[in-house]
Amino acid sequence: MEHPEMINLQEALDIAFSKAHPTSTEKIDFRQSAGKVLAKDVFSDMNMPPFNKSAMDGYACKKEDLEKVLDLLEIIPAGKAPTQTIHSGQCSKIMTGAKVPEGADTIFMVEQSEKIAPNKIRFTGNKTNSNICLLGEDLLKGDLVLPAGTLLKAQHIAMLAAVGCTQPELYMQPKVGIISTGSELVEPDTLPQTSQIRNSNGHQMVVQTENCNCQAAYYGIVKDDEQSTYETIKKSIKANDVTLISGGVSVGDFDYVPLVIKNLDFEILFNKLTVKPGKHTTFAVKENKYIIGLPGNPVSSFIQFEIFVKPFLYKLMGFDWKSPSLPLPLAQNFQRRKSDREEFVPVSINDQNEVVLISYHGSAHIHAYNQSFGFMNIPQGINQIKKGETVYVRPL
Repeated sequence: MEHPEMINLQEALDIAFSKAHPTSTEKIDFRQSAGKVLAKDVFSDMNMPPFNKSAMDGYACKKEDLEKVLDLLEIIPAGKAPTQTIHSGQCSKIMTGAKVPEGADTIFMVEQSEKIAPNKIRFTGNKTNSNICLLGEDLLKGDLVLPAGTLLKAQHIAMLAAVGCTQPELYMQPKVGIISTGSELVEPDTLPQTSQIRNSNGHQMVVQTENCNCQAAYYGIVKDDEQSTYETIKKSIKANDVTLISGGVSVGDFDYVPLVIKNLDFEILFNKLTVKPGKHTTFAVKENKYIIGLPGNPVSSFIQFEIFVKPFLYKLMGFDWKSPSLPLPLAQNFQRRKSDREEFVPVSINDQNEVVLISYHGSAHIHAYNQSFGFMNIPQGINQIKKGETVYVRPL
């Protein structure tokens, strides 16, 4: 059912998430899995540590023998099993990560030792910890290591390697078709003539899509013509999970995108948000295919991608993406004339960790974001914020 009235951002996300069908899964080499999302839980196939191991270079002995002169039995390097059992009055020199010999319950540091005769060692410290990493103290065999829905980063790749999960099952990358509409647009390698502008949205959204670890296919510029719009969107729908369109979604005489979406039998679930910039944002669905129409102004498409498209793409990959929102003090007074919409404004951060407003001329002023740290959120109904008050900033 189409929503004729404006809805807020959270309502829009709730609607979109309710229609999000996760992509199919595949098993791939764990070394190529960074940025992707686990589709199945990963469990440890062994205890960690797999044996009692030394936390440092030192001497393994019995704690009760620390005040005795100890007989040195052997040197135990990492990767080599001990050959001697420690009895009273004995020790073995041991390297970090090596297996602790039977009979030893303490390791004292090399720095707290003294060699007083050949193969005679004495502890010179006052006290010491055991300095032993115990078998299974980090993980036991069968423990859950990484739950399904984990977005894999470097630390997770290390964990997959540690438990021998070399072929994790992951959600496949959504395919995203990107279309820019507008007869006034030319590509960046063309010098604009009168009434023309270069297309920045399409190329911006390709990078934003790829940064979400999705596959982006750029379909170029579509003129404000119903048939051309229809054919290009239809082509993208066939090849992609999501078709992302900038421009042509408003109510102008040449905004054909809503008409084409309906003619392709997609259901438009909403087309207006109480958000600035990005009021005219459209979401449509047909089975497991999605169309998202964004406004043509560069800042609008940029911000709407960050606050709506990005979490939706991650949802298709089985991941609940939530942007960091940093509470920081405002460095200056802020005031706006209208407060009927939630607003996002570009900001930087000064040396005192205060939020500084950037000169911003509206939704066509993409240059304002070149030096920005991120954007601050101004809730609906708020007209002014005083210097020193806390605002919430999303980093970019």
